[in-house]
Amino acid sequence: MYASDLHRTQVRKGSGTPYIAHLLSVSSRVLSAGGSEVQAIAGLLHDAAEDQGGQATLDDVRKRFGSDVAQIVADCTDSWVEPKPAWRPRKEAYLSLLPKKPTSSLLVSLADKIDNAEAILNDYRNIGDDLWGRFTGGREGTIWYYREISSIFNTVFPGALARQLAMTVSCFPSGQTDASP
Repeated sequence: MYASDLHRTQVRKGSGTPYIAHLLSVSSRVLSAGGSEVQAIAGLLHDAAEDQGGQATLDDVRKRFGSDVAQIVADCTDSWVEPKPAWRPRKEAYLSLLPKKPTSSLLVSLADKIDNAEAILNDYRNIGDDLWGRFTGGREGTIWYYREISSIFNTVFPGALARQLAMTVSCFPSGQTDASP
């Protein structure tokens, strides 16, 4: 499987879980929400360009899976350069462009963000504030980002998945440090 080969050395931040588990979860969420085969494939590949080779990998995705899959992957990518730009401006730029993305891309991005948010919440409940050290944005930045993206999805792609993301993010702690998970 192409996605498995691309991400074979990656694991989820801090958990050691093979990264393919995240990709399969995103693809499954896409299909469960009524997404197409193209969107499901893009769900498996949504991080391919961003994490595994940038434009060259996107070109390979286009050649192997078609321009529709490649466009969704491109729409899910927040950086094309290495090293990546500073975290906050990169995330702000992604958020500003999100409302302009096609519905086909929004579904995949939303499935990705739900899976990420649920993993963050689960890890927070298990290990507490030590979790935030895994993220470039730290506690405040990560919480800010997920609250912002949830708000955007509630507006541009309302429905069950947006509500699921909102519910998960609402369980995150406040942006300020608090004593208990």
